[in-house]
Amino acid sequence: MGTDLQELLRSLRVWDPEHTSLPPFDPASAPSEPLPLFTTWFAEAVAAGQSEPHTMSLATADADGTPDVRTVMLHDADERGWHFSSHATSRKGRHLAARPYAALGFYWSAQGRQVRVRGPVTIAPAEVAQADLHARSTGALAAGLVGRQSEVLSSYEELERASDAAWERAQREPTAPVPSWTAYVLTPEEVEFFQGDARRRHVRLTYRRAEDGGWVRELLWP
Repeated sequence: MGTDLQELLRSLRVWDPEHTSLPPFDPASAPSEPLPLFTTWFAEAVAAGQSEPHTMSLATADADGTPDVRTVMLHDADERGWHFSSHATSRKGRHLAARPYAALGFYWSAQGRQVRVRGPVTIAPAEVAQADLHARSTGALAAGLVGRQSEVLSSYEELERASDAAWERAQREPTAPVPSWTAYVLTPEEVEFFQGDARRRHVRLTYRRAEDGGWVRELLWP
């Protein structure tokens, strides 16, 4: 006998034509490096009305190899890699200190597309992290000033007090430093592009870093 959750799950459609348009993707026409294709797909996700296309899943592991995943925001992607930020003292920050390797996952349902990236993670200079934070909203700075991410919270009222104080300081000092705020760069060793197909003949194109620094392109079975 099925549960209410099972019945609800089975009632849902994947890539409903009312909300999703699956574009053709010819891997033979893909560029020799992954970054130009990512940039194109990202722009097309924005044009297709994808909600929050700049959010991504970030997977890390602790010192014992236990994995964890959460949603974070992409800050940039360039020849150095994929950029994101967090507190060095957060759970993901501690994971990356112990195991500086991670994986990213983008899912753009408006076009049935996924992009997966994995590779080693390095820390950008501190001034880069501070410039990044101060270029964002007052709310972002206030959240950074609150800090203590992933620590146990004794009560919601404690958060309210800390947040109010942080907002006041962020408005008063728009360049207030947040020493724990850290900019990370994931240098890709492998990037996969997944294009969904209505007949389930999905296209999976993987770029894998070669020993000479170039890229090897391979198709994968869906």
